[in-house]
Amino acid sequence: MAKHPCVYILASQRNGTLYIGVTGNIAMRVMLHRDGKGSAFTRKYGVHRLVWYEFHEDFGFAIEREKRLKNWRRSWKLELIEATNPDWDDLYDTIQMWAPMD
Repeated sequence: MAKHPCVYILASQRNGTLYIGVTGNIAMRVMLHRDGKGSAFTRKYGVHRLVWYEFHEDFGFAIEREKRLKNWRRSWKLELIEATNPDWDDLYDTIQMWAPMD
């Protein structure tokens, strides 16, 4: 199974509740969140919209980036999302086109 280290941000809605995670299979992980099996937090707060993601060369870098992002101010996280996704579109369908499901 191929691993593609990725840091991602899910949102409940535009400017809503945010969740930051790291995974080796972004398509599968977001699908688990959507099915209510990703985490208790995302299930409880309805955080299922993929609004930002970033691939890394290895898990060490991805995990370090995740930790840094979690410590950022909320306003910085919102700016990060809006820099590449100003309309807060759900990016899940676009990732499904090319992300491996293995």
